[in-house]
Amino acid sequence: LPQQRHLPPAANRQKSSVPRLPPIHAASMRAAKALVEKAVKLKKVFTVVGPYPVIREELRARGWVERHLSSTAQRAHRCHGNELDCGDEGGLRAEIGYGGVKEERLDNLEALMSRMVRKETAHFFWTSRRDDIDCRLLQHDQVINHYANAAAFATKVGLCMNLRNLRWFDAADPDTFFPRCYRLGADDEKQAFIEDFRRTACTSLLQHVVEGSSHRRADAKEEQLHLPEGTDLSKHKLPFVNAGVIATALRVCQHYLGVLEHRDIDVTMETDGEVSWGAFLQDYYKVVHEGASVRGGGVFVERCQAMLHKLQEVCPQLGTDGLNNIWIIKPGAMSRGRGIVCKDRLDEILAVVDNDKSLNKEKKWVVQKYLERPLLVHGTKFDLRQWFLVTDWNPLTVWFYRECYLRFSTQPFSTKILDSSIHLCNNSIQKHFEPARNRHPAVPGDNMWSCSQFRAFLHQQGRSAEWDVVTVPGMQKAIIRALQTAQEQVEPRRGSFELYGADFMLGRDLRPWLLEINICPTMAQSSVVTAHLCPAVQIDTLRVVLDRRSDPSAHTGGFQLICRQGPVDVPYSLGVNLAVEGASLRPPRACRHNALVSLSHSDLSSQQLSLESSKVSESCQSGKERKSKK
Repeated sequence: LPQQRHLPPAANRQKSSVPRLPPIHAASMRAAKALVEKAVKLKKVFTVVGPYPVIREELRARGWVERHLSSTAQRAHRCHGNELDCGDEGGLRAEIGYGGVKEERLDNLEALMSRMVRKETAHFFWTSRRDDIDCRLLQHDQVINHYANAAAFATKVGLCMNLRNLRWFDAADPDTFFPRCYRLGADDEKQAFIEDFRRTACTSLLQHVVEGSSHRRADAKEEQLHLPEGTDLSKHKLPFVNAGVIATALRVCQHYLGVLEHRDIDVTMETDGEVSWGAFLQDYYKVVHEGASVRGGGVFVERCQAMLHKLQEVCPQLGTDGLNNIWIIKPGAMSRGRGIVCKDRLDEILAVVDNDKSLNKEKKWVVQKYLERPLLVHGTKFDLRQWFLVTDWNPLTVWFYRECYLRFSTQPFSTKILDSSIHLCNNSIQKHFEPARNRHPAVPGDNMWSCSQFRAFLHQQGRSAEWDVVTVPGMQKAIIRALQTAQEQVEPRRGSFELYGADFMLGRDLRPWLLEINICPTMAQSSVVTAHLCPAVQIDTLRVVLDRRSDPSAHTGGFQLICRQGPVDVPYSLGVNLAVEGASLRPPRACRHNALVSLSHSDLSSQQLSLESSKVSESCQSGKERKSKK
């Protein structure tokens, strides 16, 4: 008898990563084999990384077969964190753990077909992180849902820097749709932010004088009416500051207008460097934050109104700046609201960077002006999540989704409290808070509205037409302009596409303000609204990306083409290397210097000898001539 192989005990035996499949009927086996052969022939093998059951279902309905990654690769994907690529709602971990998106269990037939194509080439990839697949190794006919170098516009730092170059791409001012933003880690931008904060304090003080003078007088009279008789009013008066603080603010604003009009080029103007900013900001804090009054400030109301009218013509964000000078500090490449804080004092804002001991600060922190006067729904702040799809970068081709949704805060809006539960509408932040008792009951308990619900609200306010005339065109223009400024930095790979999520806030005039653009927008079905919209946008994405390849007239669902540039020709290259190289001059060697010196001495000696010999010969010749004459 042949010698039997001794197997290790079952407890010490390693389990195979390939699951054992129960018996499958012969008819099902033949059908699966036929489907696999057809899919391989038509190049319909796909790989999905992440909890995307809608994508899997839609691809299978189109005759695609999935090639699964090994369990080891799946675990590595879940454990490897990347702040840029893992999505704005926590990537796989957040979507699996919250919001109703669960990992899909394969049936026996699907697992069998996956094993059949495990050695085949996948021609469609949908992943939640770009680094899951090395795009450099892909063939031209392989499709993936990511572009390389999208951080040029999909990070807070990238968007902040590239929008400054908008004037080279479009005749538009980024200050009309993107709140002012600075990198606190860069010294020049840090100084520019300090100047902006001081100037905003001046304009806020002027607005405070104009808007609050009558209210403060009425409040003071009402307060006196409620005091008991015989009360010493001097002890109950509010603190006050001198009216010189208003005069200083007017002088700074006037200087700023002069700089914008270039009047400081030929004429020496009084600069704001002469202002004692420490004392001014302390007085500003007392007036705006602590409720102090300005002694004799009433005489400045008309001058403040006139100055604000002039500033309104050159400062497009003056209407949203408000009174409190609030700025929002964000980590440069993080998502889901992590590390974001709101501050309204200059020293506290600068302390965030000054206390950071990291070496590379330029890309770590950005500070952006907070919109203190947004449009509110029943006294509650909200923001908009708007999807858009890029299918080509040369020519730039952008699709805008017709549906969006609103995300509400759990607390009523206030600029006096700088808590994240009030000012950050991100669902990954708000899900940790319970709705406040004093929040309006019409605000939904799951903190989300559909676009249709919001339009119904606007209709009740008599403003339904402004959505189509002001808001939607404004969002489309902002998205296109952000992409234009980053077009030269993103790798325009043929066969790639990417779905993005842009976040907007609306001003009281319904003008949209772009906050940020997110890679891998969440598809978590965390509310009734997202349970409908998230599957719909995934289905419509496949319609644009796959169905239109075989049928250009295919229905694109909710996507609308808003931009298709003309192709940009690549300049003809002659292969000439025009590089300029330089080399430093080397000092002469000491030995060569000595040799040259010795050589020069020998030459000099020979010249002297020849000169002396010539003199001797001349003297001899002259002597012979004298003898002959005698």
